[in-house]
Amino acid sequence: HVVGSQVGEVLLYYCYCEVMDPEKLCAWQKALCQHLHLTGKVRVASEGINGTVGGSKVATSLYIKVMLSQPLFKNILCQEDFKSSAGGAHCFPDLRVGVFKEIVPMGIDPKIVSYKETGIHLSPQEFHREVEQYLSQATQGQSDTILLDCRNFYESKIGHFQGCLAPDIRKFSYFPSYVDENLELFKDKRVLMYCTGGIRCERGSAYLRSKAVCREVYQLKGGIHKYLEEFPDGFYRGKLFVFDDRYAICSNEDIISACRYCGVLWDQYKLCSSQHCRQLVLTCPSCCNKGLTACCPVCQEKELKVASRASGQTLKEECECTRRRPRVPIEHGSPRMLDTGK
Repeated sequence: HVVGSQVGEVLLYYCYCEVMDPEKLCAWQKALCQHLHLTGKVRVASEGINGTVGGSKVATSLYIKVMLSQPLFKNILCQEDFKSSAGGAHCFPDLRVGVFKEIVPMGIDPKIVSYKETGIHLSPQEFHREVEQYLSQATQGQSDTILLDCRNFYESKIGHFQGCLAPDIRKFSYFPSYVDENLELFKDKRVLMYCTGGIRCERGSAYLRSKAVCREVYQLKGGIHKYLEEFPDGFYRGKLFVFDDRYAICSNEDIISACRYCGVLWDQYKLCSSQHCRQLVLTCPSCCNKGLTACCPVCQEKELKVASRASGQTLKEECECTRRRPRVPIEHGSPRMLDTGK
């Protein structure tokens, strides 16, 4: 890496707005990022834009300036909508800008469930107060509230709000099916939703509201990202998973997850060592040294087979983890709440 490349930052943002010409916005965005030497991923759609980009501090602040002056986002996007964390261009392998149907892949046509039907946005302070109240009621077993993590299981595993319900889903596109299968759970409940930067809640809350079973649906504005800026030692414990080469960013020293092999406290993900697998695995340094680097026995085996195979043959990304995890987990009886203790 270039010397000093570490002292940049990574920006995370989204903006829901009507985009008449997504292709044109996409080309402009690509040129802008290339000009500023930013790497990362930007999704453009007729419903808006969603991006996470990394570069030098000079580049990212220029990027924000240009984005705020773009007529399309005028009066919708503001400085606060950009979440930043330490990083840089080295956090992403390259720059990918493309046009998609949705700016966050939920798999439901935006015309059917629109971001315009979203839940009630709560500031980090308001959300903090709500969680505080929820936790005190939950200990007395009299809460009518569900604190819902709408991220994937590998994200909530290494960090989550105390007492949350975390669906055992592998992709956000499974979230609607999760809701459908568990409607009983949400009946007449007040739901407090959260995700990394707020975008999944925009569509997730709209989907939940479309089912007309909840009493109220609230969501954390700016996501965990903004919450941690104000409450680094609040009710969110552990690390915050991010979709780049860092895997996680931390606001407190808590480790709430364990090594897959020996159970020692560990929360630093690595990609499964089997080359066709895209699963993440928590394996501590001493287990790594013993060669325990795959996500499951099937992959560990596969790795040995691949070594002796003719190159050019591709193996399907399928392993014990993917097979064991149902596409739509159903919460039986009382929901599986994640650890409420500090």
